[in-house]
Amino acid sequence: MSKERARRRAARDHEAALRTAAKASEQERRERQAARKRAVKATTDRVRFAKVGRDTGELARRRRVQNTMLVVVLVCLNILVWVVRPDWEARLAALVVTVLAFPVLRLLLFSRR
Repeated sequence: MSKERARRRAARDHEAALRTAAKASEQERRERQAARKRAVKATTDRVRFAKVGRDTGELARRRRVQNTMLVVVLVCLNILVWVVRPDWEARLAALVVTVLAFPVLRLLLFSRR
């Protein structure tokens, strides 16, 4: 009888040791996960995300007005080419030149330097 009790106690101790090891492993996994989350949060807290929406202020308003006026002038020139020239090659060429010239004209006309 004593041997049987000792065997049962050893089995219970073995099961308890397995449960303790499983709990320790799970706790360690949770701690690693929490540390990763803290590290990611610390990293993202330092990163400043770009604000969504339109820039405000006098300089932004002036830049919007300048860009809008340049687009209006270029569209008017394209309409003029569309009316004056009946061939599609000239119309498409004017459109391509307009698209390519927009950043150059913006730089030349509205440079801050």
